[in-house]
Amino acid sequence: MLGAILVVGCGGSESSVSGAAGADGSGGATSVGGAAGSAGQAGGPTGGAGAPTFLDEFSVEIGPISVQPGVERTQCVVKRLGNPTPINVGRVSNVISSSSHHMIVYKSSDTTERPQPFSCTPFLDTLNPANGAPLLISQRKDDELVLPRGVAFQLDADQMIRLELHYINTQPDPLDVVASSTFSTIPDEQFEQAADFMFLGTPDISIPPRSEWSVTSHLALPPELEGVEYFAITGHTHQLGTSVSIATATDAGDPGTAVYDVPGWLWDEPDTVIHDPPFRVPSGGGFNFTCNYNNTTNRNVQFGESVDAEMCFFWAYYYPSQGSKLCVHTDMFLGGIDACCPGSPICDLIAF
Repeated sequence: MLGAILVVGCGGSESSVSGAAGADGSGGATSVGGAAGSAGQAGGPTGGAGAPTFLDEFSVEIGPISVQPGVERTQCVVKRLGNPTPINVGRVSNVISSSSHHMIVYKSSDTTERPQPFSCTPFLDTLNPANGAPLLISQRKDDELVLPRGVAFQLDADQMIRLELHYINTQPDPLDVVASSTFSTIPDEQFEQAADFMFLGTPDISIPPRSEWSVTSHLALPPELEGVEYFAITGHTHQLGTSVSIATATDAGDPGTAVYDVPGWLWDEPDTVIHDPPFRVPSGGGFNFTCNYNNTTNRNVQFGESVDAEMCFFWAYYYPSQGSKLCVHTDMFLGGIDACCPGSPICDLIAF
């Protein structure tokens, strides 16, 4: 059961969809600022002074893919980025078509390109760093992440990139979906710290029909993540979600310090809140988070990868890198379980 909890991501194999909302919401500007974590704030490696300098750009894309009405699917491509030397990436810009639910951008350890879209298991590579690691998730049609000055994603020469696109056609006619990701480099002499990615949440979801419902969890973080700096955070549900709020806290009883609470939050184009200066989690603590839902259907809705199921997750960008992490809390087992993979002994129970 725990393996299924941790492996599942936000997509899936082809399925039929009826009455699902499209993913082309009105969006909104990326938020800047927010309260700093209760363990203090340190700013960027160079104190946040000045904007990064960007040099070369390298891009990859997926599609166009023709999608029939009522089809939901996750497909991938693996392509070479084309960078002749190792690079430090200070900005990632993603563009996805309005019919797409989300796109995950990975650096991949594959050695052979797969340029034609193929069906793929969502988010699986997060659990095995030997296969690669996610860099960015986008749900907005036009999304950009600018890293703090001196902070960058580090990519090898001729880096292989995997684009994972989850899309759904709720229209009466076939349509084409397409997405692209562009990496902007910073000068080598400007680089100071490597950035990385966390995906965090809970599978403890069971929403009664025709009702409003919420889930609240405390996710304790492992010691190796103590003291890292978080500079951007995004809340995530599916179409029944009405809000996501996140706070840093010492434990479940601590009201904590808010780091994500977006007025007018939209499930299909959730804001990314940029923290400048970045924040830290209290020593020995973690995140308290709540997802609220309005189930307008006549069925009980549980955790799952389809837009007809629900999720309560968020992703965060941080430095210095301790590797890409997938962290979950569940009360499905006596006393509750916290696990961050890879790294937790519990991860050994999962068949990669």
